[in-house]
Amino acid sequence: MNRIEQKLQEDKKILSIYFSAGYPNLNDTVQIIQDLEKNGIDLIEIGLPFSDPLADGPTIQASSTAALHNGMTTQILFDQLAAIRKTVSIPLIIMGYFNPMLQYGVEAFCQKCAEIGIDGLIIPDLPVAVYAEEYKAIFDKYGLINIFLITPQTSDERIRFIDSVSSGFIYMVSSASVTGSSAGFGNVQEDYFKRIADMNLKNPQIVGFGINNAETFNQATQYAKGAIIGSAFIKHLSEEGTTKIADFVKAIR
Repeated sequence: MNRIEQKLQEDKKILSIYFSAGYPNLNDTVQIIQDLEKNGIDLIEIGLPFSDPLADGPTIQASSTAALHNGMTTQILFDQLAAIRKTVSIPLIIMGYFNPMLQYGVEAFCQKCAEIGIDGLIIPDLPVAVYAEEYKAIFDKYGLINIFLITPQTSDERIRFIDSVSSGFIYMVSSASVTGSSAGFGNVQEDYFKRIADMNLKNPQIVGFGINNAETFNQATQYAKGAIIGSAFIKHLSEEGTTKIADFVKAIR
């Protein structure tokens, strides 16, 4: 069983952290992953920096740009993670845009992910129908879970299609905006969280966008299995560096 599926079976709310590989410094990637696991994070999304990150807000865009300036590339990330499974056991997901994966070669990319112990991918700009028709067999061949995003505007029909071709979890975007742009959740978002929960999908949901403290984490996980924090963690790294990761995690739960 994939590590993501194993983790989701645990009787707890999942706290996932996203950060951009190669930020703040090129070679910080492995240390950040190790420190996050040591401090109780359940799942990590490693951002593969890209020059045109459509779904990312200013904070993640800035970290991605800085990582590219630091020299981060797809191959360097793979090299950095080559021995990651000697020290880290929690699920690891690479989140990035499809262009760098296409340039690397989709099957070669998936094969490399499997070799180093990556459990899944999140590719916001890969349409689910294209994935199902052209790439699902490759992902399945290498034991990789592909995670799809839904928003409050996604139709029930599309959500059920995503659910049918997915495994692991569904990434439930809290609002139709870019990352880092929300401050707390109102009735509209809570109604959306409840509506999706009431659909009784086969895959659990993890909420992303707008989670930045214990209050928003608890709100997001009232109906969902877990929540993802990205921009707030990257702000913490930009202000505190990599030495106070424990303080950030303790403030969430």
